[in-house]
Parts: sequence; C-alpha cells; structure tokens
Amino acid sequence: MLDQIRIVLVNTSHPGNIGSAARAMKTMGLSELYLVSPEQFPDPKAEEMASGATDVVANAVVVETLEEAVGDCTLVVGASARSRKIPWPLLAPREMAVKVAGEPVNSHTAIVFGRERSGLTNEELQACHLHIQIPANPDYTSLNVAAAVQIVAYELRIASLNEASYADEWDYRLATAGEMELFFTHLQEVLIELQFLKMNAPRKLMTRLRRFFLRARPDVMEMNILRGILSSVQLIERR
Repeated sequence: MLDQIRIVLVNTSHPGNIGSAARAMKTMGLSELYLVSPEQFPDPKAEEMASGATDVVANAVVVETLEEAVGDCTLVVGASARSRKIPWPLLAPREMAVKVAGEPVNSHTAIVFGRERSGLTNEELQACHLHIQIPANPDYTSLNVAAAVQIVAYELRIASLNEASYADEWDYRLATAGEMELFFTHLQEVLIELQFLKMNAPRKLMTRLRRFFLRARPDVMEMNILRGILSSVQLIERR
C-alpha cells in the first residue's frame, strides 16, 4: 500500500519544510515525493532538515503544475484547512487512510499539501476527489506543512498494517486524474455546443459536475463509455 502513495507539496516557500516533510515520510515508510514549483529547491537546507531521509529529497520529482504531479493517479486527496462555498467530500486523516488502504492494488494515490501561508487554491482543490482536514484546536489551527505530512503519514502507516482487510478487487482500473481532466474538458466543450453551459453565466455548473464525477470515481471502461456518449452527442449536434 505505502509504495502506491505519493506526497505532493505545492509551491513550498521554505526548503527546510521540504526536508522535514521528507523525514516525516520516511519514518512512516513513504518514499515518493513530488514538488510542484518549489520556490527554493534544491537547497542545502532541505538536506539538512531531512536528516537521515536525504534519499527521499534526492529522489524528489520537481514539476511545474499540479496536473503533472497527479496526472497518473487514480485518487487525489487535497489537504484543506477551511470549508468551501461548495462542499466537497471531506474526511479526517484516519478515515482517508482506511479508504486508501482499500484502493485497488494497481492504483496510485496522491496526497496534496498546499503553500505554507495560503494552502491550496480553489482550483487545485477542485482537482481532488476528496479533501482531508486535520481536526486541530479550533482556537489555534496553524499547522506546519511538515507536521501535517507527519500526521497523515502516520495514519496511512497504521491503515497499511491492516490493508489485507480492506483490499477490493475491480475488473478495470480506475480512471486517472489526467484522464478525468480530459473528460472534463470534453464535457465542457459539449455542454457549450448544446448551449446548456453559458460561459458568461456559468453558475458554477462545471464545479458541481466535477464534484459529482470525482465523487463517483469511474473506472477506465466507464470513462470510455462517457467519452463515447459525448462524442456521439457531438456528431448528432454537428449534422
């Protein structure tokens, strides 16, 4: 289970937090770290704070966008410290870890953590299937990103000890985040052609549709069926 989990840090400003997050990961058996546009990396401070986890830092994959970091993942979880106008599936870290333990063996999960000062943007959170929120003291919710990674990594390790109890089998693999994004682009295109979606008055329609389909988590065969339906609608509409 643990080798199917990727920790993603978005736009980290302090390299020391990257090293500390790497240390938190290694103590719990996680090794796959992706960095989305870090402000300072590589940097000696990251290696210093990693202590014995310098291998995790050295093997970290640096990408420019969140889409690149999670495109091949079938479950994307975003860490969020605040509620949103449009509610999204929200779990505590322990509940999330149990869910991840039940993911198919050929799947890959990304846990995404945002910027130290502002977290993840609404757009980034809408790229996630579900959100997690650490139940911190409501009078003081400030939590260092590496500390957040440690809490989540611990829960994932505990859940992994019982993963045999949760494992599910499925006939087709789940659609990846990249495949879902292609579907959302196709869906929006068709809805505009049908004049069901008006870009001058979108009414958060695509946000709600994203939430619906991400919550449903279609497999790759179901995704192909949905894309086929959209293509058929386009053929009829363009005649």
